[in-house]
Amino acid sequence: QVQLVESGGGLLQPGGSLRLSCAASGSILNINVIGWYRQAPGKERELVAFITSSADTQYADSVKGRFTISGDNAKNTVYLQMNSLKPDDTAVYYCRAQVFTAQQRTMIYWGKGTLVTVSS
Repeated sequence: QVQLVESGGGLLQPGGSLRLSCAASGSILNINVIGWYRQAPGKERELVAFITSSADTQYADSVKGRFTISGDNAKNTVYLQMNSLKPDDTAVYYCRAQVFTAQQRTMIYWGKGTLVTVSS
């Protein structure tokens, strides 16, 4: 089994910054891709950003230039630095990972989410 635990969510004003963390643990041989999705009230879950094992990154157009994803391979942890936050960024942020497990299988795992609220 693999667990993803997010942290760092909170309430802040527009223009503020926040850093989310997602720590992966369990039967992990390699994390192929890990990233962040978000789901705002009444909307579908959408991709925010991801990073691959070769450090390639991709971002949603709505966060380019404001958000930065990075990873610490030694800690199996991914970070999402969010700057210039807007009310539209309000959502539950979920960590998602594609993992090659100790059981020699490639599996998708999700965290439980962390709430980010941007409001004045």
